Amino acid sequence: MPFQLHFGESDLLRCRFALSPLFETQEAVRTLSRPYRHGYHLPWLRRIREAAVTLDLEPLWLLMPDSGHNPDFICPPPIGPLATFEEEIAAVRAVDPEVARADMALALGDRLGGPESATGRLLADPARAVHELADLLERAWQTLIEPYWPRLRALLEADIAYHSRRLADSGLEQLLGEVSPRLSWNGSTLTVTGTRGDHQRVLGGHGLVLMPSVFVWPEVVGGHEEPWQPGLIYPARGIGGLWSESGDRTPGTLARLLGRVRADVLCALDEPAGTSALAHRLGLAPSSVSAHLSVLRGAGLLASRRYGHQVLYERTPLGIALAASD
Repeated sequence: MPFQLHFGESDLLRCRFALSPLFETQEAVRTLSRPYRHGYHLPWLRRIREAAVTLDLEPLWLLMPDSGHNPDFICPPPIGPLATFEEEIAAVRAVDPEVARADMALALGDRLGGPESATGRLLADPARAVHELADLLERAWQTLIEPYWPRLRALLEADIAYHSRRLADSGLEQLLGEVSPRLSWNGSTLTVTGTRGDHQRVLGGHGLVLMPSVFVWPEVVGGHEEPWQPGLIYPARGIGGLWSESGDRTPGTLARLLGRVRADVLCALDEPAGTSALAHRLGLAPSSVSAHLSVLRGAGLLASRRYGHQVLYERTPLGIALAASD
């Protein structure tokens, strides 16, 4: 069923990219209960399996129906392009309980039970529900996402850097058409097919937040009712290689030419990444990775550019050719 976003002239001036550690946490929780999402994330699922069983995620799963509304207050639009989890969870804790109650009731729909049921208890004391859900999201973040956040953030930032360049090259209309085949334009209306429910949203000058996500694949999610800014969440580029280790894809001849570690650094850059993300991915000291990056850049195999708080490195055509050789 389609989800339609109706743009006005001022909305085109208020479109922005952002990434959200809170949204990735929510979608990781959802992925655990959606087997069709598991294919790209089997290594991650194996790593978090034992820790995940210590989490009682049922209260969150109750608010995540397969179709229909999902509450916005547990994952409001990020306040900036580089919002931290701590900033985002603080915004959840500050939500008006009555806003949260209406949001939960819309998500629960005809699954509302009596006052002693799990759904009934959520609505009976929305202030307590907000507090308990925020605590549960924080534990889910610490267990499921935080240990892997440098790797996830690097992929999300690389996606934003790529699509920001595409926006400059081709404009918003063509960019959104490239983000997913589920997106199409008709005049000033953007239609998202295959979403949960049939829904219309007039942006009304609020613009649109564009967020790549690691865990949302294969879906494109349109969300956020009033009073929040509308959002469009789409699968990030490069998730197919997200959990593979660099050594698994480093050609032996390249390792002999450059040295194993330096070749691993080059081959780890399937998507642009920063020093800390590469160090985390490769299990190396950031100072060692930084030295190898400098040598590779000096040899013309890498280029670099600043994005936000860090420098991102990516392979040049020569670097791409070497990484693909065997």
